[in-house]
Amino acid sequence: MWLIVGLGNPGETYARTRHNIGFRVVAELAQRHQLEFSQKRANAQIAEGVIAGQRVALALPQTYMNLSGQAVVGLRQWYKINPATELLVVYDDVDLPFGVLRLRERGSAGTHNGMRSIIALLGSQVFPRLRIGIDRPPPAWDLANYVLGRFTPEQEAQLPDIIQKAADALDLVVREGIVVAMNRINAPLPRSKREQKRLLEAPDLSSDSNTSNTSDE
Repeated sequence: MWLIVGLGNPGETYARTRHNIGFRVVAELAQRHQLEFSQKRANAQIAEGVIAGQRVALALPQTYMNLSGQAVVGLRQWYKINPATELLVVYDDVDLPFGVLRLRERGSAGTHNGMRSIIALLGSQVFPRLRIGIDRPPPAWDLANYVLGRFTPEQEAQLPDIIQKAADALDLVVREGIVVAMNRINAPLPRSKREQKRLLEAPDLSSDSNTSNTSDE
């Protein structure tokens, strides 16, 4: 089976923020397959069903971002999954340009507190994840304020297409497997080779010491 977890903060206050794009993508996947978030387990809203012949559980943690690992560990124990092959986490990434998708089998938390919580409580960074680029904040901006802020009107207009493409990527993982999906999703960025290398490699090599520790981030 697949446990697919979208990261975000619960409540209407955060619903349209940059940090909640993981919620929006997993909600789109549920909607297209007519799965309802009718259950609550391990402090997460759950939609269970079948996609492409495989059992899936879609989860939206209600712990607030910094405690996402609590929900993920609880769900791993409930569903008895192997995180390395059956867990897929969807989240926003400031180290990728807006709208760029990156699918990986493993990696560090980078500057993301939700991923830091998951990796710490799982005791491993070996699990698939779909990163969705939201761009870096302008110079001198506080990172927490940026990710908890809303997209610009121009970006919001592009989000429906980006969310659809991200949900397509999740569908592809379930149908074809992570390796096939990575080969199709991770197309080269339209930038110089040096810049491409920086964007693709830096998040996995970065230190976890430069992230904010606000309660909701």
